Amino acid sequence: MTIKKILTKRIDIPAPLKLLFSIVILLSYLSSAGATAGPQIKPGPEHSSQCVKIIRALERYHYLGKKLDNKMSSTILDRYLKRLDPGKRLFTLKDINLFERYRFLLDNELKRGNLDTAYNIFNLYIQRSKERLEYISSMLKTWKKDFDFNKNESMAIDSDLRQWKLNEQELHSFWKKDLKNQIISMMLDDQDKTSITNTLDKIYSNRQKRLLQTDSDDIFQIFMNSVTASFDPHTQFFPPRASEDFDIHMSLSLEGIGAVLQTEYEYTKVVRLIPKGPAAKSNLLMPGDKIIGVGQGVTGEIQDTIGQRIDHVVKLIRGPKNSYVRLKIIPAKKNNSTRTIQIKRDRVKLEEQSAQKKLITIRHNNQALKIGIIEIPNFYIDFNAYRRGDKDYKSTTKDVKKLLLELKEENIKGLIIDLRDNGGGALKEASQLTGLFLKTGPTVQIKTKYRITRLYDDDPAVDYSGPLIVLINRMSASASEIFAGAIKDYHRGLIVGTRSFGKGTVQELQPLGKGKLKITTAKFYRVSGKSTQDLGIVPDLKYPQIYKIDDTGESSLEGALPWDTTIKTAYNSYRDLQPIKKKLTLLYKKRSLKNPGLIYLKKRIGIADKINSKKSISLNLAARKSRKKQYEKSELDIENDYLKAVGKKPVKKFDREDTKISSFKEILMDQTYLVMADFIDLSKTLGFSW
Repeated sequence: MTIKKILTKRIDIPAPLKLLFSIVILLSYLSSAGATAGPQIKPGPEHSSQCVKIIRALERYHYLGKKLDNKMSSTILDRYLKRLDPGKRLFTLKDINLFERYRFLLDNELKRGNLDTAYNIFNLYIQRSKERLEYISSMLKTWKKDFDFNKNESMAIDSDLRQWKLNEQELHSFWKKDLKNQIISMMLDDQDKTSITNTLDKIYSNRQKRLLQTDSDDIFQIFMNSVTASFDPHTQFFPPRASEDFDIHMSLSLEGIGAVLQTEYEYTKVVRLIPKGPAAKSNLLMPGDKIIGVGQGVTGEIQDTIGQRIDHVVKLIRGPKNSYVRLKIIPAKKNNSTRTIQIKRDRVKLEEQSAQKKLITIRHNNQALKIGIIEIPNFYIDFNAYRRGDKDYKSTTKDVKKLLLELKEENIKGLIIDLRDNGGGALKEASQLTGLFLKTGPTVQIKTKYRITRLYDDDPAVDYSGPLIVLINRMSASASEIFAGAIKDYHRGLIVGTRSFGKGTVQELQPLGKGKLKITTAKFYRVSGKSTQDLGIVPDLKYPQIYKIDDTGESSLEGALPWDTTIKTAYNSYRDLQPIKKKLTLLYKKRSLKNPGLIYLKKRIGIADKINSKKSISLNLAARKSRKKQYEKSELDIENDYLKAVGKKPVKKFDREDTKISSFKEILMDQTYLVMADFIDLSKTLGFSW
């Protein structure tokens, strides 16, 4: 009986023997795939032992308590192939069918530390990548005469809609279209043909060099993170070189641009911006944007970063204070278009990260209302001073307590807590901050595999008891969601804005051999028993969604843990605010029909949604020019309609960097003042006593 028959016939053979036969077939396939395969990279003994340690730690400590079985094996294979070839540019249908042989074998391999299949698949990936880069480089020499830009053809831009190519001939055709699209994009950026050729030649030469530098450690990290991602997207393995600089994965706030980045397949994606950091202040970079190139200084050459490890990209972005870095990005709201932005590097100043207050007075129904606003960029605490017993340690709660006292002396009639873009921080602070607005009671539940623990506010003192609004957006995460969720469950105030991030899990960093394993060990739940995970906090009054929800937030992450519920804990809520919520929503909707800012926002969001709804893109140059001109005119018309409505002069050309108008956040804050004014009035009318 042949090996092929053994693997396809339904007979009972030991898993190790089946695995051996499968590897023999794959090795045979690789050998016959072409002479360009080159030397095969193999795992080292240290990778095998580290693999076993990682699997044991995942099975023992992960919150879900998953065990490696056939179902997990299948998920791991899918994650691995998508990580290697997210755009379906490299593997053929024949390759995919071959890989199917290993769909239910990887679990057994991993438990024994056998990485042969993973490395063999990666070696084929390297071979195909090399073929692609060489093929594109050869086309660069003759594209000016070979490419017909008047031809009516298109290509799918949504990789999920693409099919695996049947053979290498179909791959070559797709590679040609891919290059053609790239050239058209550069033409639309007003680059001449010589510049396009030189730029692309450098890009693809550098990618070939990077490909040749791939080593066994790289393959191990990529494969093991396909394994950890099969548990959940926040569980990750950091090998020695990555774990040495682990903080850069979390934040670039130290002499950088102030952005949290992550790898998303071949791209470096912006997860969120550090409040008050250089990137946030620039208004040029947004969560969901993908960084595809980095240049130094005002005129430095843009270096291609597609496919680079995140630590390499971070090193390019980092630099001395007051120096400039240029980023070539694919904006989250504009699929398949690129733009280059310039940001001045700086340190994120600690004093700017602290809670800050603002006092405004608005006229409403012939009366002057003083409204206090406290902006909280993150939940911070000086842990070292706190552990030393220093009574003057700095923290969010202590700072807000002081600000509340100052605002109460101003006789404010309402308070807005602004948690927009607050990515979280110290859990203790989220709990204690909640206590400033409640008498006593639980604030959050933390559930591990084995038990539920709760944090409580035991202080009966209430530092502010008047009308309260908590303002959130898509980038309000973790500790922000705990605070907002508690205020919502206790009916202590209104939650206004857009659905929050949905980060309701807890991770621990464990040393593992020479690397580190960041593993999800617990989940947050509100006092009502509802999870903050995935769904986040849904506001009582909803604003237009500025961020592209498919590219930001927990629900955008593949394999995110689901929303669920646990037991409701005992707590005494305030009077139900539902009557007020209904009336406030009606008043807001009525106002939004005429408000210039809200009309402007909805139009801007609408045009972005229209751009992102395109599933394919034309490869006809004239059609692309016409489409670009059409969208630019639409953007200019929207901008000028708004400027006229607010009494400003229209502009002849729309330029996001040069046109100084109220930001989206300011428009929504202005609306929140009006919502608060209505809230104050309705509280009196309906007999709500605070």
